[in-house]
Amino acid sequence: MSIIYVLIPIAILFVAIGIGIFFWAVRSKQFEDLEKEGLSILFDEDKPKATPPNKPDEH
Repeated sequence: MSIIYVLIPIAILFVAIGIGIFFWAVRSKQFEDLEKEGLSILFDEDKPKATPPNKPDEH
């Protein structure tokens, strides 16, 4: 029975940490655009390949 006196404050601490992390994520705008990342896997964006620098002509 005495273990409950330890477990309840630990549980309250974990809940407080979780709520704090949630509000931090909301303030840092983590949830602003939920659709963009989900749809980004559906479209194949062809990025131009990097071209090597031009070599000087050797004569």
